[in-house]
Amino acid sequence: MLTSLPSHSALIEYFEKFQDVHMRDLFKEDRDRFTSFSLQAPHIFIDYSKNRISKPILDLLIKLAEEAELDKQRRSLFTGTMFNGQPLNNTENRHVLHTLLRQPYTDKEKDLIVNSDNLSEEVRLCHQKMHDFLAKVHKGNYVGARGKAINTLVSIGIGGSFLGPKMVTDALAPYALEGFRCHYVANIDSTDLYETLSKVNPDTTLFLIQSKSFTTLETLENANAVKAHLKAIGFSETDISQHLAAVTSQEQVALDLGIAPDRIFPMWDWVGGRYSLWSAIGLPIAFLLGMDNFKLLLSGAHDMDQHFLTAPLNQNAPVLLGLLSVWYQNYFNTSSHAVLPYEQYLRTFPDHLQQLDMESNGKHVSRMGEALTYNTGPVLWGGIGCNGQHAYHQLLHQGTHLLPSDFITCLNTHHPIADHHKHLFSNCLSQAKAMMSGKSTEEAFHELLQQGMDKQQASELAPHKENKGNQPSNTLLLKKLTPETLGALTALYEHKTFVQGAILGVNSFDQWGVELGKVLGKEVFLAMSNKEMSDNLDASTKGLLNLYLD
Repeated sequence: MLTSLPSHSALIEYFEKFQDVHMRDLFKEDRDRFTSFSLQAPHIFIDYSKNRISKPILDLLIKLAEEAELDKQRRSLFTGTMFNGQPLNNTENRHVLHTLLRQPYTDKEKDLIVNSDNLSEEVRLCHQKMHDFLAKVHKGNYVGARGKAINTLVSIGIGGSFLGPKMVTDALAPYALEGFRCHYVANIDSTDLYETLSKVNPDTTLFLIQSKSFTTLETLENANAVKAHLKAIGFSETDISQHLAAVTSQEQVALDLGIAPDRIFPMWDWVGGRYSLWSAIGLPIAFLLGMDNFKLLLSGAHDMDQHFLTAPLNQNAPVLLGLLSVWYQNYFNTSSHAVLPYEQYLRTFPDHLQQLDMESNGKHVSRMGEALTYNTGPVLWGGIGCNGQHAYHQLLHQGTHLLPSDFITCLNTHHPIADHHKHLFSNCLSQAKAMMSGKSTEEAFHELLQQGMDKQQASELAPHKENKGNQPSNTLLLKKLTPETLGALTALYEHKTFVQGAILGVNSFDQWGVELGKVLGKEVFLAMSNKEMSDNLDASTKGLLNLYLD
């Protein structure tokens, strides 16, 4: 646990001395600060110089990681088992091996064997099955019940079965194969399904049901609604089967639904939902972009895996970003973290990261079930630049909260138009600079005088134009958004999340909190169906149900 680590007390002492230091002064004192606090990771350059840290503080944070045995813990991420022999996901007794999904499988001598099962071979067979099926689709050889070639995929899944694949297909839209389209249905809100069905031609559409357990309410309800829709427009049961595929660990359930074996793709309990885009859950990615680009995505992630596994802690991008997050949450007592992509194709990246970070580290007890007395996961939020500059950036610049941020941008764009990208890039850098340096009341006062305002007016207005600055940020720079760079970026945040959990002593791979709402949802739905209120329901819930039932 964090508070039991020796360096924790030293960091508190440093914080008390350092909390009022302004980054403006840090940059003035150290002309080489940018060089000292930046690094080139695989496919990504990271500038973390605009953080409220010094070399001694960074050294202490690294010491904190060493005391938490992060070196051993990061190695466990590639074996699925903690160094004490316990499964990494100890509360569910599951191995954690999503990194295996993106390991090159040319060297079979490094195959991972767990409980006599060759998991590396299972991944190879899954990728081959995906390749063989999609080769038929992309060549126009897989046809629907009415003889038309399939060119559209509707992915039916929620959580990691939706957020990850959608983020990737959005981000890599320039790589989409000509003539192919992909849509997603996640929400139980019938509008989601209605709007999607209104956009697709059923004769050329394959509906992919994505659920590890095949018990997820939203996914099953939407899948059944699709089947009813197809039946209503004249499809027979045999016809419907031709338009269904599945990714699941419950093959027999999929077979019972009439889905052919060659269209049922495996899922394993050693892959958590929020890490599943690298598995067959990523079939929509390969469908839209092609299997070659899917493999490049895996390759970029593997490059970051190797960096995380082998780089020294003080030169390790996920380690540094994770430690900075712990520094702000647990010493500055921040509660949120903003992710601000200055790249239109990354508009849904914060949505994916919300699940990744908040579901992983939103915990109140340690791995051993001990109550925690310190902050764990931050509230992660954000949105696309420059749009945010005309909305919530006001709070970042002049609000009372300390709000660490990540700026993500690219040196090159897929669609150069006039000076658009120059303006985008300059806005990204200027926002990070403004949040760091700010503007004092005195600077604002003299600026207003230069603009012709008299002293009285200037003194009255200057406080409103003051920006205190000292808002920390990281800038993540990609050469261009490609399958490889996106793979590396996504894996970077996965490992950053793991680092946070390792330092804080939580299990980053279970999500028991999600289960309570599911259980209560069944009870409330039953009350709505039979109009009998359970004694377990509170007065508020009963009152709201009565309004619905009336």
